[in-house]
Order: sequence, then structure tokens, then C-alpha cells
Amino acid sequence: MAPIQIATAVDVQLVKNLSSSLNDYDALVVVATQLEEITEYLDNAVTRHLQSHREINNSFNNDITVSVHENVPGKRLIFSPTGAVDRDHDDVRRFADAALAGVKKAIGIGARSPLIASFGSKRYRQANLVTLLAALEATYVPLQVREEVPERRTKVDKLGFFIGQASPNHDADQKLIDYARAIEFGRAVGRDIGGADPERMAPPRVAEYVQELFGKSSGVKVDVVKDKKEFEKNFPLFAAVNRASSSVDRHNGRLIFLEYKGEGEINTTALLVGKGITFDTGGLDIKAGGHMAGMSYDKCGAANVTGFFKVLSELKPKQFKAIGVLAVARNNCGEEGYTADEVITSRGGVRVRIGNTDAEGRMVMVDPLCYIKELAAKEVNPHLFTMATLTGHVIRAYGTNYTAAVDNGPARDNETSQKLQAAGDEVGDPFEISTVRREDFAFIADESETADVLQCNNEASSATSRGHQFPAAFLARVSGLDNHGRNSANPLRYTHLDIAGSGGELPHSPTGRPIPALCQMFIADRVL
Repeated sequence: MAPIQIATAVDVQLVKNLSSSLNDYDALVVVATQLEEITEYLDNAVTRHLQSHREINNSFNNDITVSVHENVPGKRLIFSPTGAVDRDHDDVRRFADAALAGVKKAIGIGARSPLIASFGSKRYRQANLVTLLAALEATYVPLQVREEVPERRTKVDKLGFFIGQASPNHDADQKLIDYARAIEFGRAVGRDIGGADPERMAPPRVAEYVQELFGKSSGVKVDVVKDKKEFEKNFPLFAAVNRASSSVDRHNGRLIFLEYKGEGEINTTALLVGKGITFDTGGLDIKAGGHMAGMSYDKCGAANVTGFFKVLSELKPKQFKAIGVLAVARNNCGEEGYTADEVITSRGGVRVRIGNTDAEGRMVMVDPLCYIKELAAKEVNPHLFTMATLTGHVIRAYGTNYTAAVDNGPARDNETSQKLQAAGDEVGDPFEISTVRREDFAFIADESETADVLQCNNEASSATSRGHQFPAAFLARVSGLDNHGRNSANPLRYTHLDIAGSGGELPHSPTGRPIPALCQMFIADRVL
């Protein structure tokens, strides 16, 4: 087997002056809102050249302009405008859209070392960071292309990054670049795991990739569990989903445990569980009518938890600890598959009646969630999260670009979702906030004498009222977190993140979200 092509982030060099020698670059990509805001930084001849284009193009401030000019690197000049950024519905993603389009255009016309000129924004304080993150996104090459088509392993050799209105402290600008590269490193890991096909990232190969990723000097400890008996004993709901795949070695599930502990006295601990369904057939409640295509992306929750740990390993923030569990399994359809009407007792002692085998995501996560709940009692300032491409309902509710954050009571008192939303708004990683209600707990209460909880109804989540909220109630109830609410002796903050809309979909690469927002919330102040 060929060596694993672990994700990387392209080298980025800080450029301090656009008028200096720029022979190391072969294109200039200007990302700006208005031409007037950048004229003091550009060569006068280049400014006049762009002004002439504006005179003949009424859409100049909204369309990419590509032209040839002797006074820019490689003679390739690309003006990629943000368009308006001050309307009620605008946000910092205007800068991301412009940078992504501009760098893709540069690559498309043959540039290998484009220089991005970013001019920030008075309205959006992280506009430069968002611009660089989008530029880096444009350079990503999918894992299977890197491994199987060596001549397409890279799109660029390096990037240059110029910051107009740069910080007087050049160290701050370099820290910004290092921070952005670390986030992109994490997102690339998320795209590698989340976007690779169901065989390339079958559960054992996810484990191989993660073990290779976090070598001895990474600062992240990795432990992998693959024994069926241990699954059955300690993670019985995970074991149920894995049953149909367990007889096929290359599809047998894995629970992957990650731990990062920064230097100094810990003041915050994040504990995360990621859904890693490498392919979702629906199980015996099989996905029919063409709905199975794209289900290899059902592992993006676990993929992005891994990516977050990669950012930690790169930046090594102090006084911060993180514990992660990747619940990696294939929801197969077979003679050993779990079925509707089965009653299975969870790690937390809750008797669960299966209603729909296509609701496997909550099944694989809830016992690991119970496990990290047990750990959280001994951790400093713990925040618990589940991350999953869990429901179609969240896409029906919020569309394809937004992560839904659902807090329990202690997290709501802490305004965890609001803090995540604010962090996400800063870096172009937006959230919508949902609330788990009494109706959600009533919905999952089983009406029989045999079971305590109903896992799911047998309708599609998108056709079910509160279809992305009641799974959060299931996760809290079956993990035992409902015993750690605001009225308990030991309240624990728990937030469920449904990334079915924000995680990405074929034929595009996964997005790596919400890694940027988590980094902005937990890491940025420690490293910038």
C-alpha cells in the first residue's frame, strides 16, 4: 500500500510592500471592496489600468477583472471585488467569496505562486483572516487525487499575502498567517477524512490516517478500540450499528480516542464526540430512490473533530485541554443488521427501542457522549459537544450553509451557542441557534413498558416536526446528561452541533466547518 498522503497547508509568506521586488510570485490577486481604498498601495500605472476597466464595465465592483499588466507579478492582474458589504444581509463571507474566486481564477490561468493583496474592513475585524482562509481553501487537493494522481498533487507552490493597513506590529501579521495556516491544516484533514470515498476511508483506514497524522511529536494522544466485545460491553448502541459490518474486516468499526493537553494550568476543557459513519445505507430501513448517493460524507462530524485536534497540535495553545471520541462505523444493510423494534440498553443504563435504523448517527454517538460525560466530572471548566451530519431537517430549517447549535440548560445559561454564533460570524462560519424543548423530550419517551426511550420515529426527519431538535433530547437523555441539568448538583454544559447543512456535499469537497468557529471561540485569544 502506498504511503498515506497526509494533508498539508501551503506555505504563505508575508509581503510587506507591493512596490518592492515581487519576482517570487506570478500573479497579483487584489481582494477589495472599492478601488479607492487600495490606490495608495498599488503602483500608479496599475491603479490607472484598473480605473480604465471600471470606466467601461458597470459591473466592475461585482465581477472579477482579469488583465495583463507589466507592473504586477507574472503580468497577471486579477481584481476580485467583494461587492457591497454594508447592507443588512451582508456579512464577512463577501471577502471569502471574493478571495476564493480570485485565487481559483489565478490557478486556472496558470499561476503557481499567486500573491493575494487584502485590505481588510472597518466593519469586519477578521476580514484579512477570512480572506486568507478562503485563499488557502482554493489550494486544497483531495486526498485520493494526491495519492492516485501524483502529477496533480499540488495546485500551487506557495502564496504571498499582503495586508493593507497592516498592524504596526509585524509579529501580529505573521501570527495571523500562522493561525490561518493551522486552521486550513485542520480543515484539510476534515476534507481528507470526510471527502474520501467509503473504501478509502473505511473505519480501519480512518484509524490508520489518524494515527499517522498524530505522530509522536504532535502533542495529541491516540487510542483506537476495535474489539467487538469491548463495543458490546461498553458502547452497546455503537455495537448495534456496527453489527452488520463487523464480519467484514475492512468495514469493522473503530472508536478513536484523542487527547490534547496544553502547557500550564488548565482553565478550559472541550470534550467532543464526532459522528463518523463512513457510509450510510440506512441499514434495514434502507435509503431508496437514489438517496444513498453522497452518504460517504456522513463521517464529516468525526472528520472535523479530528481537524480541530490537528489545529491544536499545530498551535499548541496553553492552559487548554481537549478530549475527543471519533465514532467510526459503516451503517450496513445485512443479515446481522440491527432492526426496528429491538430494545438495547445503553452505556448509561437507558433502555432504547429502535424505531428506524437510518437514525444511526445518534446511536453511534450517545455511548461515547456518556463516556465523556463521565470524564467531564473530573475536568476543569468542561464544555461537551456532539458534532454530526445528523438530520435532513436541519437543512429544511436553515439551508445548506449553516450549523445548528442546540444547548442544554447549563450551556444555555452560559450562552454557549450565542458565543459560537458570534465567533462564527467573525470568521465566516455562521450558526443558527435552536432550542431543545419539553416537546422534544416527550417525543422520545417510549410508551411501552419495555423501553424507556424511543430512538426515532419512522418518518424522514425533514417530514417530522422539530426533526433536528428532538435528536438532541435523545442524546441528552440516553447519555445521562439530563441528570446534569441546571437544577443538578453537577451541571454540565452540552451543545449539539448539527452540520448536515454546513458540512458540504458532493460533488464539492467538504467544508471543514465548524473548525474555524471552534478555533475562534477556544484558541484565538491564546495564540494571537
